[in-house]
Amino acid sequence: MKRVVILISGGGSNMVRLAESMVGDHPARPVLVGANDPTAGGLEKAASMGIETFSVDHRPFGKDRAGFEAQLALHLDKAEPDIIALAGFMRILTPDFVRRYAGRMLNIHPSLLPKYPGLHTHARAIAAGDAEAGATVHEVTADLDAGPILGQARVPILPDDDADRLAARVLTQEHMLYPAVLRRFAADNRSPLYM
Repeated sequence: MKRVVILISGGGSNMVRLAESMVGDHPARPVLVGANDPTAGGLEKAASMGIETFSVDHRPFGKDRAGFEAQLALHLDKAEPDIIALAGFMRILTPDFVRRYAGRMLNIHPSLLPKYPGLHTHARAIAAGDAEAGATVHEVTADLDAGPILGQARVPILPDDDADRLAARVLTQEHMLYPAVLRRFAADNRSPLYM
């Protein structure tokens, strides 16, 4: 059984969907949920699901990303994760940290990568006049939002869409895509899934 740690920064809706999916004959189980904000709403949700939680507040570390990541790694290593799933974890990780967990870390990003890495993806897709947007699950590498693609879900951009309406529809697809990709990844299947 693969051990999964999920890292969040906010409400944790993707974390909840991942945790809910890891039951029955699923090849993985959630063992720990961590956040970089002690007030992240997802921590309470994880605890109510019986999952151990922790937080390392990034703010006292200022620009010392390595210091923050050293504290994060203490919790991760104690949990002995086979997979680390970033689910709305809003910290850019250093190359050293990424190397430490290479091949074990997944992320979900709200665009059809390689389009629109980084922030404000929905507004950028609308401004560009794109016909569709979506979400991508990818392996985490040292290059931001550039690791091998493990799955994508597409969402049409409607004429009256603004960034919030589009984001809500993309999130619905994220909630289906990420659990499906995680299950395949936990079964050592890294071929991309397109929804």
